[in-house]
This record gives sequence, structure tokens and C-alpha cells, in this order.
Amino acid sequence: MRILVTGGAGYIGGMVALTLLQQGHTVVVYDNLCHSTRALLPAGASFIQGDLADRPQLENLLATGFDGVMHFAALIEAGESMQQPERYFRNNTASSLSLLEAMISTGVHRIVFSSTAAVYGEPDVTPIREDATLRPTNAYGESKLLVEKMLNWMYRVHGLRYASLRYFNVAGAMGGRGEAHEPESHIIPLVLDVALGRRERIKIYGDDYPTPDGTCIRDYIHVEDLAHAHLLAFEALAHKEQLVYNLGNGSGFSVRQVIESARRVTGHPIPVDVVPRRPGDPAVLIASSERIAQELGWKPRHTDLDEIIASAWGWHQVRYQKTA
Repeated sequence: MRILVTGGAGYIGGMVALTLLQQGHTVVVYDNLCHSTRALLPAGASFIQGDLADRPQLENLLATGFDGVMHFAALIEAGESMQQPERYFRNNTASSLSLLEAMISTGVHRIVFSSTAAVYGEPDVTPIREDATLRPTNAYGESKLLVEKMLNWMYRVHGLRYASLRYFNVAGAMGGRGEAHEPESHIIPLVLDVALGRRERIKIYGDDYPTPDGTCIRDYIHVEDLAHAHLLAFEALAHKEQLVYNLGNGSGFSVRQVIESARRVTGHPIPVDVVPRRPGDPAVLIASSERIAQELGWKPRHTDLDEIIASAWGWHQVRYQKTA
């Protein structure tokens, strides 16, 4: 199949693009490179530099013939979204509408959307199921939820088939690719930067949450498991019309547990500073992935936190050596 991957030069989009290529599919990456570089493009993928807001360019590209779209292009920083919500609604929501309009006008009717667990906000019950109340606590989550709502209407009116995948914290490395953002705000690469000597300390944003050790709890999923789920969902859209799935390993780890794991893996003390909470951070986010397990047979293979961090550590060491 020929598949368009928006945001395919990024961490998750690039991993999925790489997996698609390994499965023998033809991949075209569409990315504006605002948080990535050409060097991060998966080998074997064609590349078009462009912005999602550019509907004419998207229409011209999609008109060349595609079996579907994997949509990852988005701003992803929850904290930043509470400082610049307008930027997130324009980039994540309005630009996604341009993509959907281009798909409908060119007859491309299959899309897998990279959503987020942030659509749930502060859950009433954990693990979180897909039918839980959707009430984001930050503009990032709201910007993604609005795209999900648009997808539902595009299906009802235009027959657009879609899978919305809500994932939690993605981590780990595979195929010589790992997690690195500019600027970096995700805990595992930040912690590993301390172990590498690139940062002096790691910040813990709040230790007074209603959790066993007072720090936020998150569900970490290895990027290889995530990529596999995307392919399963895309294939399922050949005979299913609407899919909404949570993706996670089903176990939650606190910020302090992540730091302790990194200390074990790296052998570095990793000093910490406790600072005030960030606005919009829920205390606990743990996924129930029972639905995708039952319907598509997906099950994460890498659920051990030390294993996930070890894979990231190996990649970051190589990355640091190359840039030192």
C-alpha cells in the first residue's frame, strides 16, 4: 500500500514510517520540519516538505494516489499549550481540518489519527477505558479531542473511515531511532540527559499529588509496540469503519519510579529538584487496552520499565557520541 505519514520525521511518526517500510509498504512523509530535520527521515521514504495548513499542496499530493493516511503532525507540549492555547488550536485542530478536507476532495477515505490520553483529563476511574468521560485539563488535549469530533462527523457525512489511537507516554528506541525533541520536555530523555552529563539535575513538577509517592503516575508504552498497533489499526480499517482505542502497557509508574529505574539502568545518581506543579497535569493516567486486545489481538511486548529505559539509554549514548 502507499501511505502518507504526516509528521513522519518526528519520533513516533518516524517509527511508524520505518515499520511500514519494513512491512513492504510505500511511504511518503509530509512534514514541515519545525521540530525535526531531514536527517531523521526513515531511509526509503519519499519526502515532501510542507505544512498541514496548506490544503492545495495536500490535495495535489493526495491526488497522486494513496491508500490512506497516518496523521502524527502536531504540537505536543501540554504545558506550553496552557501558555499559548491559540497556537495549539490552529496547528493541531485547524490544520487537521485542512488535511481532512484534502482527503475527502481526493477520495482518500482511510486515516489513523495519533490522539492522546490527554482527552480524558483527570479520570474518575483507572485504568481508563475508551468510554470514559472526555474532559481535557489542558489545551493540548482539547485540540486533539476536537480532531476526534471532526473525524466522527466526517465519517457520518462523508464515509471517512478512521482509527483514533489514544496513547499515553511513549518511550524507548528501535531501529536506531529514539526520542529526542527540541526543546525537550519528556521525562525519560531528560533523565537520561542528566546521566549523560548534558544536564545537571532533573525537575519533578509537584510531589503533592494524591499518589503513593506524591508524584504523577503515567502509563509508558514502548514505541515498537505503538508502531505495531498503528499498522493493525490501519489494516482493520479495510473492513471496519470507526475505531477508538487506548494504547498502553496497563501499568503505571510514578515520576520517582522512572527516575529510580534510570538510576538502576545508567548507574548515575541523577539528582532532582522538586518544583511547583504544572497547570493541567492530571495525577494519574493509566490505560486499559482491553478493547484493542480483544478486537485486533494487540498486546504490548515491552512492559518492563527498566527494559524500556534501557533501550532508550542505549540509543541516547550512541546519539551523544555522534554529537559530542
